[in-house]
Amino acid sequence: MEYIKAAFLGLLQGITEFLPVSSSGHLSLFQNFFNAEGPDNLFNVLLHFATLLAVCVVYRRDIRDMITEFFLGVHDLVSPKSGRRGRVPPARRLVVMVILGTLPLFLVLPFKDKVEALGNSTLFIGCALLVTGLLLFASDRFARCQKTERTMTVADALLVGCGQALAVVPGLSRSGTTITAGIAVGLDRPFAVRYSFLLSLPAVLGATLLELLDVLKEGVDGALIPQYLVGMVVAAVSGYFAIGLVKLLADRGKFGAFAYYCWAVGALALIATFLFL
Repeated sequence: MEYIKAAFLGLLQGITEFLPVSSSGHLSLFQNFFNAEGPDNLFNVLLHFATLLAVCVVYRRDIRDMITEFFLGVHDLVSPKSGRRGRVPPARRLVVMVILGTLPLFLVLPFKDKVEALGNSTLFIGCALLVTGLLLFASDRFARCQKTERTMTVADALLVGCGQALAVVPGLSRSGTTITAGIAVGLDRPFAVRYSFLLSLPAVLGATLLELLDVLKEGVDGALIPQYLVGMVVAAVSGYFAIGLVKLLADRGKFGAFAYYCWAVGALALIATFLFL
């Protein structure tokens, strides 16, 4: 693998992981139409880890407060008499909402292999991208609401979590689906974006650790480490700026601008499938 290819794959991962255009869908189309090899298993894990770091940097204050409140909450459960009275701190409520939103993913685990196999069908991915476009187009047309971590409900978290579970399908954007679901249940637009990215942390971290264990059993080619590092840096930096763009557009009610891109790529994928495959 050359440095240019490593940088390209890092850029592709960093941009499409956070922009609502489906990173898995783009990678699958790239592999199917150009007979190109995607990143090897270890590089794929490292690229996901790099984008995870981008989320941690952007939302470092939220993550710090959530970690603090998680341990304080555990302490209060163990020692009820030491618990603080009054309302539950917002960061502690956010921890609970992220945990609840992650639960629907466990329903998908038994079908993991079948879902991944869908990535081999450019016809399916093209249709999924068209659906992603519809979701993004609808997101700008929902009324603005004011729910945040202080007021969102268990049902809200589970519904957004169901959106994340559905988005494991190649071609459906995880960020696009969860942010649209959040706006649909009444979350404040900036908070819908923040909740979506924070919700991705346990899912991506868990999947990355599981894949890493399998990859390490296969062995690591030390000669490729410098190229891996190049891809990781590009993925992390591009992912950081991609998150900023999503935050800006969602806050301005322009999130649906990505719908036209998804429709265009989805339509091209369908046309190319019928013509060339």
